[in-house]
Amino acid sequence: MIRGIAVGMTGVLVSLAGAIVMSSGTGCSTMPVDLGQVAAMDATVGGYSGDQLVNAAIIMNVASAHALDQTAQIIGVTAAIAQTELRNVTATEGSTELGVFAQGSDWGSAVERLDPAYSALLFYAQLESVPSWQTSSPAVVAAQATGDGDADFTAALQPATEIVSVLTPTQGQGCQVSVDSQALALELVQRMDEGALTAFVLPEQQIRWIAAGQTVPNCGIDPRTLQVIVLATRHFGRVGVSSINRLCNGDEKGSAGSHVRGGGGAAVDFYMLNGRSLTGADGLSLRFIGLLDAAVPVGARVGQSNCRANNGVTLSLQNFTQFVDRCNHLHVDFASTARALAFG
Repeated sequence: MIRGIAVGMTGVLVSLAGAIVMSSGTGCSTMPVDLGQVAAMDATVGGYSGDQLVNAAIIMNVASAHALDQTAQIIGVTAAIAQTELRNVTATEGSTELGVFAQGSDWGSAVERLDPAYSALLFYAQLESVPSWQTSSPAVVAAQATGDGDADFTAALQPATEIVSVLTPTQGQGCQVSVDSQALALELVQRMDEGALTAFVLPEQQIRWIAAGQTVPNCGIDPRTLQVIVLATRHFGRVGVSSINRLCNGDEKGSAGSHVRGGGGAAVDFYMLNGRSLTGADGLSLRFIGLLDAAVPVGARVGQSNCRANNGVTLSLQNFTQFVDRCNHLHVDFASTARALAFG
């Protein structure tokens, strides 16, 4: 979990997020992490802060500059956490292994190893020589790339994933989404057929009906809900949706509930992003909240405030209203506002 995030953290998230835009692999421009913004962050992410996060951002930028994806970024940050806790180790600390990756002299000169960007370049050159690095466990690959059989790369993977999730910039162009429900649903059907979107039976059927141009009583979906799901599938790998319009299965409990209010369909529960389960307080949830907050209208709601509070996460949001919900998903809804999402 991400712990100890100050009230100002969302300001950083939102400034990194800006307009709604997707990460690499979606056809949208990939932006480097702004090192100045990271240096100015008054926050702890995954137990790391200050220069440690700057070093993580440098590692991420080297990966993206060489057309390597987010998996490579996670592997690189995992390796640096396990080796040095993201510190740039110098010779004055009594070690012959230098830099953020604790590289020995066989990796390069002292000057090269003490330059975080160059040491990351050396690491990624080695990473690409590891067979099946893109499909193997990031922790295993990090160990193979460094050649270190002693460091705890498994323990380093969780904070590395959270750091990469929070620091990944989402500002750019070319990521507008349609306002037409059928067009949105057709895109989601394609994502489902590709395996990038997994939905429980009824939510999947609701989307497929709209894509086919069918109007099924009590099974409609607000176009803003479809837009948010599209954004999730463009921005994250392997998205999971557990609930949309609960009237569709006859669940009318609590007529004021956002999943059923006004005919239903104005709420969505995400249980997975990037193939990882959500709590509403994890790094992926925080990244998605920060991404959406700049676009949703005032009156939109996001759940799991209690889950974040229990993990020391305090968010100061521009547009979202936060509320208490179960810690096994991330809830987003528009049931209390008729306003549209704003992109750009």
